[in-house]
Amino acid sequence: MLSSLRLLDFRCFESLSIELGEAGALFIGDNAQGKTSILEAVCVLMRLHSPRAKRMQPLIRSGAEVYGVAGEVVDERGDEVSLRVQYSKGKAVFQRDGEELNTQGDYLTSSGLVVWMGNEDVELVRGSGGVRRHYLDFLCSQVDGTYRQALSRYRRVLKARNILLKDGRQNDAEINAYGELLVQYGDLLGSVRSQLVNDLLDRVAAAQVAISGRDEKLTLEFVSGSGGDMRQALETTYESERRQRQTVAGPHRDELKIMINGMSALDYGSEGQQRTVALAMKLAQGELLREKGGKFPIYLLDDIFGELDSSRRNALMAYLPEDAQRLITTTNLDWLNDSGESFKDWSRYTVDSGKVVRE
Repeated sequence: MLSSLRLLDFRCFESLSIELGEAGALFIGDNAQGKTSILEAVCVLMRLHSPRAKRMQPLIRSGAEVYGVAGEVVDERGDEVSLRVQYSKGKAVFQRDGEELNTQGDYLTSSGLVVWMGNEDVELVRGSGGVRRHYLDFLCSQVDGTYRQALSRYRRVLKARNILLKDGRQNDAEINAYGELLVQYGDLLGSVRSQLVNDLLDRVAAAQVAISGRDEKLTLEFVSGSGGDMRQALETTYESERRQRQTVAGPHRDELKIMINGMSALDYGSEGQQRTVALAMKLAQGELLREKGGKFPIYLLDDIFGELDSSRRNALMAYLPEDAQRLITTTNLDWLNDSGESFKDWSRYTVDSGKVVRE
């Protein structure tokens, strides 16, 4: 759990220091007041990742040159670790208990796990394959220590190889050299993704039934962009690559098919079913993080209750692990009385124009 959070020049916050309850915290306020930025800061502190931005630069408050995010993390043994992330001009600094760390990997071994849940999650069903690959990447990087680095290297190699292919000259030796690296990293990515999708199957199916209240069979199917053999895929697509001037096989083409009762959730699912599917996938993600990562993730729920009917809201709250910390943003508390949760041990804050006041 995260016992405290401090921000400096992060998004709309010039400074912020708050304490967080062991069970969770509620952040209440209108839209565009800074509630989501608080959850985003938690995600950055825990995973060095923003669910809203591809780069760190936009997180710096307008007019400032550097942002800082810090907090105290309490593990399941009760030990407290102080974490701090600072970013400025393309450089990030990571600290644990005041000591600067050399790599992101070193930092992440001391941080926590995270499940982010927001209204945009419906894009897991409606969106492009890239959205579903991002879902897998965020999960895989939290449970497999080699995955994050392999993904970063694969992307760099893929970019360099595609530049050579676009050049159009006969530079097969260089292209093939990069291909060897794609094989090395691509097979690892595909293997980890495939295994974790297999591990998700029973969990997403159970969560779908619980949240929907119906006997709906939710299934996932991992479709490898390399056919499961990166080297063979590169050999098979040799001529096609030269014509299209890009790498046409590999993990960047992986897909995750989502089906309800054997039919495409995208093509045949109602809006309510699609939103329930997205919730089920995030809840299953949390269960898998608990098992594979060895500790409860922090659940970050960003203003999702307005899109859910009362039965789904109550089912969601009941399904979340009681021992996990839950941080929730909301525009109102109309849903609170029928949620089945007392919230007596929760921190409660009002957020207005970047100002946060404890109730």
